[in-house]
Amino acid sequence: MTEGTPSGAPEPHSDLDEFVHHTALPQTRISDALDGFIRRIGDAISWIWLVLVAIIVLNVTMRYVFGEGRIEFEEIQWHIYSFGFLLGLSYCLQADDHVRVDVLYDRFSLKAKAWVELCGILFFLLPFIFLVVFYAIPFVTYSVSINEVSEAPGGLPLRWVIKAVLLLGFGLLAVSALSRLLRVTACLFGVPSATDRSRSE
Repeated sequence: MTEGTPSGAPEPHSDLDEFVHHTALPQTRISDALDGFIRRIGDAISWIWLVLVAIIVLNVTMRYVFGEGRIEFEEIQWHIYSFGFLLGLSYCLQADDHVRVDVLYDRFSLKAKAWVELCGILFFLLPFIFLVVFYAIPFVTYSVSINEVSEAPGGLPLRWVIKAVLLLGFGLLAVSALSRLLRVTACLFGVPSATDRSRSE
């Protein structure tokens, strides 16, 4: 409770609250484990943005202060950005912080929201993940087979590494989607059963 707030009074409303729309789905034992796994990866990967900022500052300094641009710095910037974005997808879904069109959804009951989530996961998200992975496998394996490198003079070697992150990122997104699906089915059908912690919340 903040100082000067009467006892029992609600906390002051933050302008940010109107942009936060989390669906309060129950947790299950498996979803708890999967979410914990995704959170640990997301927390670790979040530090990569500091590395990206440092490289951008270094590159800009070298170019405009010392008059020396480096192509490898240019390439590693988009490598790091791609790495952070692809691995951040699963973290975003797990935290339920992805962009929504909430004009109607926000007014729905929890059950209605769960049905929307169920249809979205089964008919849109999982098929999309499958298609990306299906077409990414030959894309990555070909890059590995030719030991693909940057075509730019002074560019980075091992171009296949960043392409392989595509598979890793969407694999983690599938894990996060499975966790979300289990929470939705627990809400709608009671299977799998919710944890005691979910019932007490």
